[in-house]
Amino acid sequence: MRSKLRRIICGVFVLLLSTSVTVTAGGLYLQEFATPSTGTASAGAQAWAHDASTAFHNPAGMTRIEGNQVMVGAGALITTHEFETSSSTPYGGGNGGDAGGTTPFGSAHMVYGLSDDLKLGVSLTAQSGASMDYNDTWSGRYQCQSVDIIAMALNSSLGYKVNDWLSVAGGISMIYADLELEVAGNRPGNLSDGKATIDGDDTQGTFNLGAMIELSSDTRLGFTYWYETELDFSGDISLSPSGLTTASDTSLVLPQWARASIYHALNKKVALLGSIGWEDWSSLDNITLSANGGTQPLQRNWDDTWHFSAGIHYRISDPWLLQCGIAYDTSPVDAEDRTADMPVDRQIRYAMGALYSWSESLTIGGALEYVDLGDAEISGNSLVGKYDENNMIVASVSFNWQW
Repeated sequence: MRSKLRRIICGVFVLLLSTSVTVTAGGLYLQEFATPSTGTASAGAQAWAHDASTAFHNPAGMTRIEGNQVMVGAGALITTHEFETSSSTPYGGGNGGDAGGTTPFGSAHMVYGLSDDLKLGVSLTAQSGASMDYNDTWSGRYQCQSVDIIAMALNSSLGYKVNDWLSVAGGISMIYADLELEVAGNRPGNLSDGKATIDGDDTQGTFNLGAMIELSSDTRLGFTYWYETELDFSGDISLSPSGLTTASDTSLVLPQWARASIYHALNKKVALLGSIGWEDWSSLDNITLSANGGTQPLQRNWDDTWHFSAGIHYRISDPWLLQCGIAYDTSPVDAEDRTADMPVDRQIRYAMGALYSWSESLTIGGALEYVDLGDAEISGNSLVGKYDENNMIVASVSFNWQW
């Protein structure tokens, strides 16, 4: 029995060599948090410091918040992923249908004034996530049949106003992540495909830093840095039709990232916003899968990514603020290393939003964003083709109370 189980686990390792657990667990970090900054495609989010969401975007900006504030936000991610299989793909089975769907998301933020110069912030956000479901018999089934991943972050931070132009902040974040992945196994002869399923979860801590420089009453700069998080997905690997299950550990890293933003008010009606960011995805060279005493590195050839965004605020009247923005993110992976569980190429975001001051204590916001995920060409050994449709629509609302 032990030798049979060892052969099964070795077979699972072989199956998973063609999958991308790392992509689904981290991928590109989400930039949508159901906050008003979604209306500018996140441009200027680290420098605006206008509401309770600055507790997440840049805790140093909390020193600009008067009194106390709470924000809650909710929305939906509507994704479309339709693959076109090339004739050179070695396996038949079709294009897989639309692997996308609708995923709800939300966030909550609080800023509490301990003193005029010291602020406490708490945020709950989704850091990363994916949900994809292809037809079980599609041509890319040996890369992915379905995947569900979510990573939630609970962050607490302190912001301190050093002087009239400088504020600094530090925070501690607890990240919970859960992973489920199904991939088909090509069995020899005329045997039907097998299926390997991985599930696991983990909770880890990390830290973040922030700073804000106020060059004038109309211009400010914001900076944030988040340290990497090492996740160890302890769970199970099961293989069908054998029905065998064994404990497993899948180790991977959510990498460090940094972002800088600017906010500049041209006048009382118009403001310009911009951001530049970096994510250290080149640290994701290998992921380690361990089961039944065996260890297998899963090689990934990812690159660092860069983010660029620009946005505009236009106040048409006292209660109304209109927003728009555009963002560009470079691709983390080349076609020969890209896999079907996260078909991400370069990303272009087009966003618009509005804020309405319902009263002195309540502001309501709404945002709509379209994300072009590129054609995400795949040219691996087991799947060749590109995505005819690969996009995401984001709709969100937010409510901010102050007292």
